[in-house]
Amino acid sequence: MTVVSIVVTIIVFCVIILLHEFGHFIAAKACGIYVKEFALGMGPAIFRKKGKETEYVIRAFPVGGFCSFEDDFDDSLSAPSNPRAFNRRPVWQRMIVVIAGPLMNLILGFIVVVSALCISEAMASTTIAEFREQSVSSDTLMVNDEILSIDGLPIYSATDISYKLQNSDRKNAEGNLIYDIVVKRNGEKITLKDVEFMTLTNSDGSTGVYFDFYVYRLEKNFVNIITQGFKESLSTARIIILSFLDMITGKYGLNDLSGPIGVGSVITETVSNPQFSITDLLSIISLISINVGIFNLIPIPALDGCRLIFLLIELIIRKPLKPQVEGAVNLVGMAVLMLLMVVVTFNDITKLFTGGF
Repeated sequence: MTVVSIVVTIIVFCVIILLHEFGHFIAAKACGIYVKEFALGMGPAIFRKKGKETEYVIRAFPVGGFCSFEDDFDDSLSAPSNPRAFNRRPVWQRMIVVIAGPLMNLILGFIVVVSALCISEAMASTTIAEFREQSVSSDTLMVNDEILSIDGLPIYSATDISYKLQNSDRKNAEGNLIYDIVVKRNGEKITLKDVEFMTLTNSDGSTGVYFDFYVYRLEKNFVNIITQGFKESLSTARIIILSFLDMITGKYGLNDLSGPIGVGSVITETVSNPQFSITDLLSIISLISINVGIFNLIPIPALDGCRLIFLLIELIIRKPLKPQVEGAVNLVGMAVLMLLMVVVTFNDITKLFTGGF
């Protein structure tokens, strides 16, 4: 990794983490919740600044961050309670604070996608413009077909087409990949069964699909850019969720996960590519930001999604869970996440030296 790529990686992570925690922070302030500390990074503090009531801290390792709220679990009549403590505020306000962090990441991802579309040469549609040489799908598909779904997955953008065509293992007798595709043709929805695409064998022995058609370019105007930005962001979020489900079902393993080192290697490869463009870097940033937003909403202990589940339970049963229970669950979750981070980092370092990225 070059110095430039290391600096870029650190900046990218810091911005994404900073905005995530700022989401929690600004929502808490809006709800009147007392914020003790707003921290960027983990580990020992290297900078402290005391605000009117919140202490702002930069810590040594730019791999995380947090907002520290005051909690008041003393329900005795003799002890004074702090009405601005996090757990003393209404459940709906606490839910807003919890959701605000991931929401900021999703908003950032959308903004970055829109920015990339603004400076890109063209925006791809989902309508077939022409077929390449040696096309086999042209036996079934036609020019001006708008692709609506592939193997049951609704298609919102060209990214969905690429993802779905690359993630199938159904083959015909000739060994070519086949898909069930729904298209809009002359204003009518048509279901095309077993649409054939040529299977390619890569130099490493793996197989892939031959993308044998081009799609039309969309006119770049404000409406199309915003609409396409939303569709691309939605596609990215869905791909992340599907990939997570594939990991649970065993399609992907721990070796397929990447941490900060792995992401840094991808950024290095992107920046050092002779055909590098800023849109490539923006695509990576949007993917990371949306990934952080989606991942934090998963109900895993120690993540925002788990805290949201606890708040939903409190809303339903009309009383909070015991602090000891929530604390124990989050402690176990944090330990598991730390262990996972160690494993992923070890894998990233191994791939770095073996050329596995």
